[in-house]
Amino acid sequence: MTSIYILQSEKNGKYYTGCTNNLKTRFDEHNKGAVRSTKPNRPWVLKLSQEYNDLSKARKVEKRIKELKRRDYIESMIADGVIKMEL
Repeated sequence: MTSIYILQSEKNGKYYTGCTNNLKTRFDEHNKGAVRSTKPNRPWVLKLSQEYNDLSKARKVEKRIKELKRRDYIESMIADGVIKMEL
């Protein structure tokens, strides 16, 4: 299973979207500073995750969310508790 996840920085409220096969390990890497793009904004809180059977689809959904760069859309998904993305 592949998970798409959305993190929020406790430092400045920014969101980060990612994709992984091991959510716990990846989340720990973000908070330990092992991920260059998220290191300056630690600590992170997991706001939403959703599993996908198909890695290819999960990566496409992740890419689409990152391309949108819309805070309101991300906050809407978090409030609804589901990643809504049409490909």
